[in-house]
Parts: sequence; C-alpha cells; structure tokens
Amino acid sequence: MENERKYSIKVEVRTIYLPDQSDPEAERYVFAYTITINNTGSVASQLVSRHWIITSGDGVTREVRGLGVVGEQPLLKPGETFEYTSGTAISSIAGSMKGSYQMVAEDGFHFSVEIPEFILSVPRVLH
Repeated sequence: MENERKYSIKVEVRTIYLPDQSDPEAERYVFAYTITINNTGSVASQLVSRHWIITSGDGVTREVRGLGVVGEQPLLKPGETFEYTSGTAISSIAGSMKGSYQMVAEDGFHFSVEIPEFILSVPRVLH
C-alpha cells in the first residue's frame, strides 16, 4: 500500500483523427494521441520504456516496444508533468490502444504504469 502512494503515476490521453494523413481507400486511418504523464507519487521516477498494443476494429493487433517516448526518457520529480504527442495508423475506422510504461524510481525501484485502453475513432462513427 505504501509503495502505491510512493510510486504513483497518472496517465491521461486525448486523441484526434488526422484526415489529411489518412487514406480510407487504402484502409489507412491515422490518429494523433497526446499523453500527459503526472508523477503523483513522492519519489522522482524516470520513464525508461513503453509497450503499446494497438488493435484495429477488424481485429488486426500489433505491439510496439521501445525505449522512452518521442526520443526522450523523462525524469519526473513529484508533482511534475510531461506531455507528448505521437501517432499511429490503423486499418479500420475505429480501434483502440492500451499499454504500459516501465519506470525506474530514483531509489532504484522498478515499476510498471498501466495505460488503460482508449478508443481511436473517425468522428461521427462511434457515439
């Protein structure tokens, strides 16, 4: 219980469909997502790597793993926030993403932050 408060990261996600980069005839739908990461714990922690599971509405799933996010491995002191925007393409008008960040606290403790599933959808498709 104490570790949950000590090592606590809040993740918020906003998405937007990018029609100018999409090609529906080629079944390519591009989305940008903006992630806000807030260290709500009491120990500085660094985002070391990421793991995404991206699923199209037609059931096609792919996984992406890599170091950091957008070329950075941000170190967040308690109360600090890091925000970045990235993007993905899927093969249907709707899909979803979920994943995790792997973190290392300044005291050496390793922990994972789950990113709850969020929807990617062309506007006016899902209500």
